[in-house]
Order: sequence, then structure tokens, then C-alpha cells
Amino acid sequence: MLASVFMLLQNALMGRKHEAAVISAAFLGIRLDSTATAIANRIIVTQQYGAAHRAVIVVPLVCGFFIDIVDALIISLFAS
Repeated sequence: MLASVFMLLQNALMGRKHEAAVISAAFLGIRLDSTATAIANRIIVTQQYGAAHRAVIVVPLVCGFFIDIVDALIISLFAS
């Protein structure tokens, strides 16, 4: 339920454009499992509804840089 509310807010803040929908689908993939799921969601949505050039840049950067590095830091903090 909370994820659905977040998706609606994200689309509203990003202007309800096609790229917002693609990025929202990718972030849903992040919440479901991992970076790979986010990229797969993005690819599937863009294949069906057309390209979203901003999403091609934003999604891998957010997934690869921010989330994975922060997760590694949190795990190492709790492991020690």
C-alpha cells in the first residue's frame, strides 16, 4: 500500500510524463528485489511504450551508485 502511494506521489512530482512512469516502474523493481529487477522493469516498459531517455541515465545511477553503496555501508556497519 505504501509503495503504491509513493508511486503516485512520484508521478505527480515528476509531471505525470512518460519518463516519470518508466522511472516509477524501475523504482518499483528496486523495492521488489534488486538493481537487475529495476533495469528489467525499465526495459520492458520502454519496449512496450517507447523510449525514455532520462530514465536510461537516472535509474542505473541511482541503483548502482546510491543504493548499492549505501547498502554495503549499512551491512558493514552492522556486521562489525
